[in-house]
Amino acid sequence: MADTTAEVIRVLLVDDHQVVRRGLRTFLEVQGDIEVVGEAADGAEGVARAEELRPDVVLMDLRMPGADGVEALRTLRGLDNPARVLVVTSFTEQRTVVPALRAGAAGYVYKDIDPDALAGAIRSVHAGHVLLQPEVARALLSQEGAGGGPGRGTSLTEREREVLALIADGRSNREIARHLVLSEKTVKTHVSNILMKLDLADRTQAALWAVRHGMAG
Repeated sequence: MADTTAEVIRVLLVDDHQVVRRGLRTFLEVQGDIEVVGEAADGAEGVARAEELRPDVVLMDLRMPGADGVEALRTLRGLDNPARVLVVTSFTEQRTVVPALRAGAAGYVYKDIDPDALAGAIRSVHAGHVLLQPEVARALLSQEGAGGGPGRGTSLTEREREVLALIADGRSNREIARHLVLSEKTVKTHVSNILMKLDLADRTQAALWAVRHGMAG
């Protein structure tokens, strides 16, 4: 069990199967640093609950009746909702996972994940990490449209290039700040500037851009 003195991570469960939600809740409620604050049965309800509850992390199924997970992700991005979304999917859904990551998901896990690994994944995305399985990272990198060409990198300052390399290394803002001896607020400003200059939507695309153009650490 996690240390009960740690910051409590507020989690919203979005899945159309009640049995799945119940199983996730049962496990997560015994974690000292994770609290399930709500549930939703489809994407539209998930968006509404995320706006109402403002959770830290959303566990999002992709294939649901009505509004699916990808549509919900796009809506949450449009609303500028701060929740980090961890997609929960099956082995056969890679073609759906790629659009989900492009739509703003912080990563994904398979539905048969070990419970302790799931708790670790929740903590990881909450800390600002991006979780990408190698096969999906390759699929993303092979597609066009993951950001501008390498010439855009010339607009980055030396500090921004350092921050970008650390993003590609999977570091959170807190870890980047510690590594570069900066404040987290300054790191957030650098990240915002990187996304703006490279015309990218989120850290996932920034990490992929850095790998594609040889700027990863």
